[in-house]
Amino acid sequence: MSTQKPLVVVGSINSDLVAVTARIPAVGETVFGTDFQSHPGGKGANQAVAVARLGYPVRLIGRLGTDAFGVTLRKHLDLAGVDTAAVATSEGASGVAVIVVSQAGENIIVVTPGANSLVTPHDIDANIDVIRGAGIVLAQLEIPIETVEYLAQVCVRENVPLILDPAPATQLPPSIFRNAAWFTPNQTEAGFFADERGDGNHTLAAAQLVELLRSKGSTGVVLKMGAEGIYLAPPAGVAESIAAIPVKAIDTTAAGDAFNGGFATGLMLGKSPVESARFATAVAGISVTRRGAQPSMPSRAEVEQLLESDALRNRG
Repeated sequence: MSTQKPLVVVGSINSDLVAVTARIPAVGETVFGTDFQSHPGGKGANQAVAVARLGYPVRLIGRLGTDAFGVTLRKHLDLAGVDTAAVATSEGASGVAVIVVSQAGENIIVVTPGANSLVTPHDIDANIDVIRGAGIVLAQLEIPIETVEYLAQVCVRENVPLILDPAPATQLPPSIFRNAAWFTPNQTEAGFFADERGDGNHTLAAAQLVELLRSKGSTGVVLKMGAEGIYLAPPAGVAESIAAIPVKAIDTTAAGDAFNGGFATGLMLGKSPVESARFATAVAGISVTRRGAQPSMPSRAEVEQLLESDALRNRG
């Protein structure tokens, strides 16, 4: 029996309906698709699967519907190695995301929450022993904000670090910034939270964005910048930029989820924040070379091989 404290993910579980096109259509425009696939997704489930594929124990707290999607999604999670004992079932539809991916790897996503909208503070209380036993808790914003706010309070009370992926970006109570051990937005999300107007338009450098987030109470911040890498500002120590590993991206769906799962796993493996960020950059780098959300998540062996290859490239 493993003595490792598991990672616990609290979040959404969706079916991703993915259409591939030559380019993202403009408003009112119809384009032909070149491929269509259905994948298991949802930011919570994606992050849980990312952790499981890396060989680390992970439990998921969330909700599925009573539809056929719900049955299939639970099966996928179980097969991936995610502990779904804390995933409840609600009458009605499961969450669904409709995704359009261009041949250049860009995407647009529309999420219909379904059962995800029924994840309440009661689900946190009902699984309090699961949270108490966690090494780290991961959360996102595809479940109700009041539930995330309550979860953050519980994590502080139980002395369990919370990594919050603030996506999709929306107005947050001030306490969430203070109660999350790590805040991990991408550039668009960081601009939204840093901009007092709330429209996300900004011309700020990474360091300025991070300092604005810290002024709201965030202690540890990881700013995800896609192909430019990440800007890491740990609770203690010097902030620094970490380059992305060059790869040929074909689908950026769930790259942020891959990073968060990798970052949390790295920390639980005893790596420093910088080492964990580099590890997570490799996880995300592999994920964008594959189609789909959960199907793109790599194994730890693949990640270590990419890191080794990148180290050799840099020395050369």
